Amino acid sequence: MTSRLTVLSGPTAVGKGTVTTALAATHPDVFVSVSATTRPPRPGEVDGQHYLFVSEAEFDELVSSGLLLEWAVVHGVHRYGTPRAPVVAATESGRPALLEIDLQGARQVRTSWPEARFVFLAPPSFDELQRRLVGRGTETPAQRERRLQTAHAELEAASEFDAVVVNVSVEQAVADLVALMGL
Repeated sequence: MTSRLTVLSGPTAVGKGTVTTALAATHPDVFVSVSATTRPPRPGEVDGQHYLFVSEAEFDELVSSGLLLEWAVVHGVHRYGTPRAPVVAATESGRPALLEIDLQGARQVRTSWPEARFVFLAPPSFDELQRRLVGRGTETPAQRERRLQTAHAELEAASEFDAVVVNVSVEQAVADLVALMGL
């Protein structure tokens, strides 16, 4: 088993969270980073489990103290970032680690942790991505439109990654990710 850091990224609504949750359920030895965010929780999200929900001032402190491995403003609204210490502790202890982050964050990690494995999660088609975004019902029509515009640009970045996994089904995407991680 490898202790390398794997970064999973891809466009909005591609299923990054769903694939990560399924991987964690079948491979509890994998450390899955919990991102900090300034956005409010969605229904059913638990602080410290799904995200670390922080205020703008708390996020400013994380940034200024250098406590984030990466951070970005996502969809022009809220900030997200990966706390550095838990990722370093996991990899130093030999645990495989997975970051589920957006494209901006993945680019920052490539600079600061270039030996990581970078995996792009892609939809089977743009129509399917749009269907998934609408189907989850967590955004207003204006938010959906902004996310879809962002997704077009994000899809063009797939070539920047070491591997591309097409999320036709969660089970297959997890199996492909497990193979890439050497688990």
